Amino acid sequence: MKDREDGFARRLTRFARVSAGLTGVAARGAGRALNGTRIFSPSNAADLTQVLGNLRGPVMKVAQFIATIPGVLPKEVAAPLLTLQTNAPPMGPAFVRRRMETELGAGWEKKFRCFEREAAAAASLGQVHHATGKAGQELACKLQYPNMAAAVDADVRQLRAALGIQRRFDSTIDTRAFGKEIAARLAEELDYAREAAHMRLYALMLKGCEDIAVPEPLVSLSTKRLLTMTWLEGRPIMDFENATLAARNRIATALFRAWWRPFARFGVIHGDPHLGNYTVRADGGVNLLDYGCVRTFTPAFVTGVVGLYRALKNKDDALAAKSYRAWGFGSVTPELVRVMNLWARFIFTPLLDDRVRLVDDGVPAAEYGLKQANEVHTKLRQLGGIKPPREFVFMDRAAIGLGGALIRLGARLNFHRLFEEEIAQFDGAALGARQRAAFRAAGVPLPETG
Repeated sequence: MKDREDGFARRLTRFARVSAGLTGVAARGAGRALNGTRIFSPSNAADLTQVLGNLRGPVMKVAQFIATIPGVLPKEVAAPLLTLQTNAPPMGPAFVRRRMETELGAGWEKKFRCFEREAAAAASLGQVHHATGKAGQELACKLQYPNMAAAVDADVRQLRAALGIQRRFDSTIDTRAFGKEIAARLAEELDYAREAAHMRLYALMLKGCEDIAVPEPLVSLSTKRLLTMTWLEGRPIMDFENATLAARNRIATALFRAWWRPFARFGVIHGDPHLGNYTVRADGGVNLLDYGCVRTFTPAFVTGVVGLYRALKNKDDALAAKSYRAWGFGSVTPELVRVMNLWARFIFTPLLDDRVRLVDDGVPAAEYGLKQANEVHTKLRQLGGIKPPREFVFMDRAAIGLGGALIRLGARLNFHRLFEEEIAQFDGAALGARQRAAFRAAGVPLPETG
């Protein structure tokens, strides 16, 4: 009974903290409105971004997911949320000592030659410490913040409430499935044993890609809330923002392959491709650092994505309709296909254009996709709305996130040829068997079917 009461208290505290922050933003926005300024102004968006960035936990990720749904948020609010990174300070040495003792026992320090008490990096659900193993191996220890299960529960409840309010004002896009999808993925992120299995899966899927490195998890020093892995030395990607074009293109090529190869060959995507999840090695290769947010798709869905690319390439609306149905969209009319193709063509344009180019090709990065999203939203409203499948959330989020990373790098590549290379041997019929074999080998639970 006491555990249930404590859990409820933690959820209530989290709910109050998040509500207080968001209420403050709303109040300041309302004050601006009374003074003749729009509630959703750039200043209001800056307030919201700051509040969410300092609320440790999943609420920041929830905000990013919502920002990728066409038309749900005004562009003044959506644009800064898409680039939101956590600014919350790491927990101190006392917290680290208690948490490590909880996970590895009273003699935990003896399991390492050296363990740095100050965090090397802080993320939304945990922080990373540099350590040295007994055999001299450099290690990274990812330690989950306390009470994250309660934080996820509270933030997901707020998400569902917010989406419910949004639907009352604008039912163009039925977002009910989105709440379920985000809740499921966030719950998985709390399980570090699952993330360790995802690391093994990515090492298998990217075998032979010498420009991409995946850390190796150490089972003996890991639990469900502590993940110890090999340390991959590298510098932040944004240190290379002004590097030579050749260097930036090399990084971008590795990022592109690291995202599309697992999807095209195994039906798996990295659902949170923000720049903090990558570093660049001295040889110009890329380290992939975080595997909490991984989404698996059915072979039918992957076939639908590849089919939609080919439909847009060949201007084949019948194939486009078939592909949308494979994605899980219902009642796919010719009118809906034309509207959905507006958004799909925007996402796929860099892949369809057989030339060396920038991803955004002259479109201001801060507005990348938002103009198209609002246009699609208006047309969908005229058609009576739409109910996207839950798979759409992370596919859309990941595609926009990858595009944003490539834009920040200013890469100039022939993305069409890179993509054609990844799907050259695509076989939807064989994907299922390959997927199941890879999951069994890595120890990942067999993928869900929807």
